[in-house]
Amino acid sequence: MSYADVAASGPKQSPEEARAPSLPQVERTDDSVSSLVDVDSPHVSSVPSDYEQQSVKTDTQAERIEMEEKAKRAAAEAKAAKDRAKEKSKRGGHYAKENANNPVVLGNALTVGLLGTALGVGAYRKWARHELTWKVVGAWAGVVGLFAVGDYYVSQ
Repeated sequence: MSYADVAASGPKQSPEEARAPSLPQVERTDDSVSSLVDVDSPHVSSVPSDYEQQSVKTDTQAERIEMEEKAKRAAAEAKAAKDRAKEKSKRGGHYAKENANNPVVLGNALTVGLLGTALGVGAYRKWARHELTWKVVGAWAGVVGLFAVGDYYVSQ
């Protein structure tokens, strides 16, 4: 049975109900005319006579110029930071070249790499078995800290 069949089997509409609702009517008023600006009124502002000679003519233009100056300063600061980082990386490269034959530096680099790998693999295995807790992480962080302090005094 279709919807049309069900609707047809129900009670019939009265002529008032069958008629379409009336369309809304637009109210005509003259209130909209009062909001127009009168050009002879004193609230119309005028510009100074030297307006064309001013370098900055509007507030928006002044804000844009200020934002451009801030952007230039930020770009200069970023360039300076980049140059400082580049110099610092060069110093790190020289440090590695200078200490390539130093057994303490080589031993420390090797130890840090091996320890980091072992701790990472061990932490992953504990995580996979759902045994990794903050207590375990804190205990191993303490062990790493003690190892670092001991290595510092041995390296001296």
